[in-house]
Amino acid sequence: MTLQTWLAFFVAAWLISLSPGPGAVSTMASAVRHGVRGSYFNLLGLELGLAFVLVAVASGLGALVVASATAFTVLKWIGVAYLLSLGIQQLRAGKAKVVDTVVEAPRGPRRSLVFQGFLVNASNPKGIVFMLAVLPQFIDPDRPQLMQYLVCGLTLVFTDVVVMTGYALFASRVLRLLRSPRESRWLNRVFGGMYAGAAGLLAFFGRHA
Repeated sequence: MTLQTWLAFFVAAWLISLSPGPGAVSTMASAVRHGVRGSYFNLLGLELGLAFVLVAVASGLGALVVASATAFTVLKWIGVAYLLSLGIQQLRAGKAKVVDTVVEAPRGPRRSLVFQGFLVNASNPKGIVFMLAVLPQFIDPDRPQLMQYLVCGLTLVFTDVVVMTGYALFASRVLRLLRSPRESRWLNRVFGGMYAGAAGLLAFFGRHA
């Protein structure tokens, strides 16, 4: 991979990371409930899920999922169901208060936040289709591909971490000002609706979209 090709992918990686999606919703929701430090556990899960998708694409598994109507449909509806469940959980959060940025997530939710972030990205077939469409354009077939995929993966993870950290800081430092029970319920409904909206968009996503 030449420097010029990497720079082109670097720009593409920012555009990919900045595009709003379930990952941004999950990051902001976790930051509001657990603070920025707590959202890092969700972010870790998101990047593990992203790495899983990249490995699937690089190994050819992603192409098999897209080629198989059954596998694609099963994965899609798993993703839809999971996003809907997150939306319901958010709506049921009720009067949960927004926390300060310095508050750490309790030890119990840390694992669940990592697992949540992982499933948000790993169960999203849209990410696999997108990576299949984007990555091959930057991979030189005449050069060792493993290193090229590794460079692209690290680049995408870096940009995603920066962008998601920005979402977390915004949610924790701006939305935390909304502290009344009524405002807290309003926030939960907004995030619940955003999860439901993401699930709806995924439900209508096709293999050849």
